[in-house]
Amino acid sequence: MGRMLAEKLGVEYADGDDFHSARNIELMASGVALTDADRMPWLRSIGQWLGARAPAGGVVSCSALRRNYRNMLAQAAPTATFLQLTCSVDVLRRRLLDRVHFMPPSQLADQLATLEPLEADEPGIVLDCSLPPDEIVTAFLGGKLGRDRT
Repeated sequence: MGRMLAEKLGVEYADGDDFHSARNIELMASGVALTDADRMPWLRSIGQWLGARAPAGGVVSCSALRRNYRNMLAQAAPTATFLQLTCSVDVLRRRLLDRVHFMPPSQLADQLATLEPLEADEPGIVLDCSLPPDEIVTAFLGGKLGRDRT
């Protein structure tokens, strides 16, 4: 969806996974949950990438699970708008099992425990991930579905 959104906007796209250090990838691959300290350099890198593209825009997919993570990204890129996708644990687990990724599905519980949902005063929108990807992109751009807070 991130790639689709970037194409629609005519801006660069990046996958947040590409910003992880080799150490973080090793930790996650071995089933060890990342700490806030582990995530900070990763978030700084993503923030720098977004900030460098602020004039034209850019889209990055990442798990900015906590509000302070999103605040950090917004400091680097003040016009950032967040898209939080929600879905059931079963759907998330199925999707994790279907994709090739260094994070094993066993990490899902930690990710969900860490998640702090987007709050009303944060710039962004919450949408249901069971919608078709093109509808999610359209809804994000138009703010027609979900809980629009832009």
